[in-house]
Amino acid sequence: MSINEEIKVKEVRVVADNGEQLGVMPTNAALEKAYSEGLDLVLIAPGATPPVCRIMDYGKYRYERDKREKEAKKKQQTVEVKEVQLSCRIDTHDFQTKANNAIRFLKGGDKVRVVLSFKGREMAHTEVGVEIIGKFLELCAEYGTTDKAPSLEGRRMSVIISPVKK
Repeated sequence: MSINEEIKVKEVRVVADNGEQLGVMPTNAALEKAYSEGLDLVLIAPGATPPVCRIMDYGKYRYERDKREKEAKKKQQTVEVKEVQLSCRIDTHDFQTKANNAIRFLKGGDKVRVVLSFKGREMAHTEVGVEIIGKFLELCAEYGTTDKAPSLEGRRMSVIISPVKK
């Protein structure tokens, strides 16, 4: 966005600070008018013919714009993907602890990736892994839903659980 002396066109359409159209005038005259009011000449629409400039307090405009952007950034919600790792021979208490952690993550609004790793000959019994992930999903069903069925990638079976919208 060009301001004051940075504007390199001969003629511009000028809009006053209050929104009133001042018409087409030479850039020098528009610049003098802006300076006489103690304001800046800001190029708003460089692609128009003739380009449109506005007489305004540029510092105040920039402050307001930054404030709006900061507010929008504050309202933006970031979703993290937390990971919970299981194995085929996981004990019941360990399983319950992992499920409680996943539920806590889901309550916090984060997605949870459940990964079950197969070691050695466990690859021959992937149905055991499907059963364990099924139990895990049952425990978390109240707090989250799965996007798709568990998928096997190499020696790892994984599924992503998204938090339930309130």
